[in-house]
Amino acid sequence: MLDLKFIRENIELVEQNTQLRKVDADPHRVVELYDSRNQLLQKSEALRRRRNENAGAMKQKLPQDARQSLIEEGKRLKEELAGLEGELARVEEELNREAARLPNLSHPDAPVGDGEGDNRELKRWGTPAALPFPVKDHLELALSLDLVDFETAARVSGPKFYYLRNEAVLLEIALTRLALDMLQREGFTLTITPDIAREEIVEGIGFNPRGEESNIYTVEGTGACLVGTAEITLGGYFAGQILNREDLPIRMAGLSHCFRREAGAAGQYSKGLYRVHQFSKVEMFVFCRPDQSEAMHAALLELEERFFQALEIPYRVVDTCTGELGGPAYRKFDLEAWMPGRGDAGDWGEVTSASNCTDYQARRLGIRYKEEGRSVFVHMLNGTAVAISRALIALLENHQRQDGSIDIPEALAAYTGFRRIPREG
Repeated sequence: MLDLKFIRENIELVEQNTQLRKVDADPHRVVELYDSRNQLLQKSEALRRRRNENAGAMKQKLPQDARQSLIEEGKRLKEELAGLEGELARVEEELNREAARLPNLSHPDAPVGDGEGDNRELKRWGTPAALPFPVKDHLELALSLDLVDFETAARVSGPKFYYLRNEAVLLEIALTRLALDMLQREGFTLTITPDIAREEIVEGIGFNPRGEESNIYTVEGTGACLVGTAEITLGGYFAGQILNREDLPIRMAGLSHCFRREAGAAGQYSKGLYRVHQFSKVEMFVFCRPDQSEAMHAALLELEERFFQALEIPYRVVDTCTGELGGPAYRKFDLEAWMPGRGDAGDWGEVTSASNCTDYQARRLGIRYKEEGRSVFVHMLNGTAVAISRALIALLENHQRQDGSIDIPEALAAYTGFRRIPREG
């Protein structure tokens, strides 16, 4: 959430940013409600003072008619204050709702645009191999090697669920360990997070827990949701707390299952493991001072790159355009891995993202630290160390061999205990 006073004093900037982000929100309405709330607060305070003065006067020795007049005045003030407080509660509720719709500001270097085609490519690593045989996509490879079972999962759980089988199980564990070991060496505190979070935490992070457009599963009757990412549970870890300045930056890594409805998500690349309702992920999260967040953002991206370099998978880094940024993100870098099984000539597919959300989430969640005697909101950043399902796509497709087997990169083989998934028969 943006600071309300900042919105009022920078209404043109906020309105322009809202348009660039393609968000249906009205900053002018937020300012109107903010002013109304402040006026109602002033009136409420004035009525409370008068009520206290009236109560003080009644403690004195007074004639009966004067006392009766004060009693009547007290009743009137009480009724007027109750009506004013009701109106204040209504205005504050609408103010919070409308302010929550406003996106974070955008980094001045973030490319302006509407869709993926407007993202800016920053760099590439590795060269996509020119495989001298007909390339198979990950789904064909996984089915032929008995690594995944969508059909049974659809009967048991529904569409877009899957069973991992045989070597794929060990690959998931190996990818997870590779990521966790890397992050532990970098000073991250390792956690396995809950798979459920309260709705106020989900909303505080910037996800919409309800409605047709929500990508989150709610748990009926509990006021809680299945998390779509450990960003939610890691971000809520210090909700309502004041952190020690000396402890910043705090780096955390969370292993969790992720549950997503993928409402409205479709397209030629959504088949197989690319868009599923449940997957495992190792998430990185940072709480830091405002002067640290740019460097922390670069550090998260560097770790994501290092991971996919270890997997020997070509990738590119893109700077996400304003129209594609999620509401909380100030700037977001995506890592897109080369996926040779996409179409006839292969294509890039998103495998990780790293976002600097500045103090947008911290304001909602009330996470601060002390700076020269005053409370300052922390900056919060998140990044994907590895989303297992999409890493498996890139791994299978880039390391496939002509006979249908899969080679395992050396860095990962240290955890799997095998260097190849053979093609049987």
